[in-house]
Amino acid sequence: MSNGVKFKFINKNNISWLPKSPGVYALKKGAKLLYIGKATNLQERVKNHFLQPRSMWEQTLLRPASAKATAGKQGYGGRVGFIKTNSEIEALILEAILIKRYQPKYNVVWRDDKNYFFVAITKEDFPKIFITHQPPHHNEDNPHAKFWCGGKLTKSVLVWCGGPFVDGKTLKQTLKILRKVFPYRNCNKMPKKPCLWYQLKRCPAPCLVRPDLSKELPNFKNEIKKECQENVKNIIKILKGKKNQVLRDLKKEMKIASKLKIFEKAAKIRDQIKALEKVISHARIFEPGLETFKKWEETEIRLKKILKTRGKISRIEAYDVSNIQGKQATGSMTTFINGHPDKNYYRKFKIEISGKPDDIAMLKEILKRRFKHKEWPYPDLILIDGGIGQLNAAKLTIKQFSNLAIKVLALAKGKNELFIERKKESILLKNLPREIFNLILQLRDEAHRFAIAYHRKLREFDFKKTF
Repeated sequence: MSNGVKFKFINKNNISWLPKSPGVYALKKGAKLLYIGKATNLQERVKNHFLQPRSMWEQTLLRPASAKATAGKQGYGGRVGFIKTNSEIEALILEAILIKRYQPKYNVVWRDDKNYFFVAITKEDFPKIFITHQPPHHNEDNPHAKFWCGGKLTKSVLVWCGGPFVDGKTLKQTLKILRKVFPYRNCNKMPKKPCLWYQLKRCPAPCLVRPDLSKELPNFKNEIKKECQENVKNIIKILKGKKNQVLRDLKKEMKIASKLKIFEKAAKIRDQIKALEKVISHARIFEPGLETFKKWEETEIRLKKILKTRGKISRIEAYDVSNIQGKQATGSMTTFINGHPDKNYYRKFKIEISGKPDDIAMLKEILKRRFKHKEWPYPDLILIDGGIGQLNAAKLTIKQFSNLAIKVLALAKGKNELFIERKKESILLKNLPREIFNLILQLRDEAHRFAIAYHRKLREFDFKKTF
C-alpha cells in the first residue's frame, strides 16, 4: 500500500476541496513536511485544525511564506497534502509508514512529550503481541532488542516491531478488532488453564498444551502452534499494509482445504475472510467523526443564540466544590471540547482556606489558582455550580487574572435555574432546547462527580491516618 503513494497537495485556503473520506493528511511549509495525521473524514479533520481558537497550526506553521519563497516555485505560506484510503485502519497503517519515512518534526513535539507506539511480536512457539514505546534498538534486523513488556525490561528475540504509531488509543482499538479475526496471545506468563480470552475466542489458548494432552493427542501442540504463528503473520502483514496479500493467501488456503475435504478448516477460513473484509471496510475507530462534528456544530449555534455571542464556543470548563462543614473541601475543574469530556484537562484542587464553609470564597480560590496557570488553554465558556452570587464572584475573579471575554453561566440546584451574565432573570433549564439541556446537565454532573470523588479520597485517607 505504501509503495508509490504520494501526497496530493492543495493550498491551505482550499480545504473544501479535500475529500470527505478516510485517509492521511500532511501539513507542509516550503519543502518540509511538518505534520502527518490520519482522519475518518479528511476535509472535516483538517478543517478542525483551523477552527480551533488561537490555532497553533495557523499562527506558527502556516504563516505566509517569505517574499523570497513566494517569488520562487514554492509560493505558498502553507499547503495541505492528502492520500485517500479505503478504510480507517488502512489510514492508521499508512500514517505509521509515512511518519517512519518522512520523520515530520511536529509529530513528536505536539504529543505532550509522549513517545511513539510500536507493535512488538516475540519469536516463540506461541508468539505474544504487545504494544511498546520506542525501544532502544527498534529494528527488524536486530534480533536482540530490549523492550518494556509487562513492566519489566525483557530481552526478547523479535520477529518484527511495527510502527511508529502516533495514536496509542486507536492502535489498541485496531489490534482489538484484528484479534477478533486472528486470535493471539498477549499474556506475560503462560497460565495453568485457559482464561476468559479463550472463552471469547480471542486467544488460541496455547496454555492447553500440557504434557499429558501431548501424549494423548500428538498433533495437538503442532496445530495450536501453527494457528498462533499463522495468525501473528497475518497481523504483521496487515500492519505493513499488505491486507490484499492476506486475503489472497486465505482464499488460496480455503480452496486447498476444500479440495482435501477438510471442510471444518475451510469453513473457519471462510469466516475469517468475511470478517477481515468487513473489518477493513467498515470498522469505526477514529474520533471525532463527521457525525460528532456536525452535532456539535448545531449545538454551538443554539448556545451562541442563548448567550448572545458571536465568538466561537469550543472549550467549556465546569467547576464544583465538595465539602462537609468546610472539612476536607475540594474543588474540581472538568473540561469539554466540542461537547465531549477531555480528561487530559481535568484538574482537582484541595481547598486551602479553612473555617466556616463558604462556597463563594472556595470558588474564588479555585478560579484564582486556575487562572494563574497561563500555560493551560483558556476556556470559551465556564459553568459554575451555584446561583447569581457565584456567577458574580466568578466574573470578578476572572477579570483579575485575564482580560479575555469569557462567558460565565451558573446553574442553581433545586429548580435547575440557569443564570446568564447580563440577564436579570434566570432561565429554567427545562425550557431550553434539548441538546442545550443535556449539555448543561452533563457538564454540571461531571464536575460534581469529579469533585466528590476527590473529596471521598481525602476523607478516606484522613480516616486511615486516624486509625
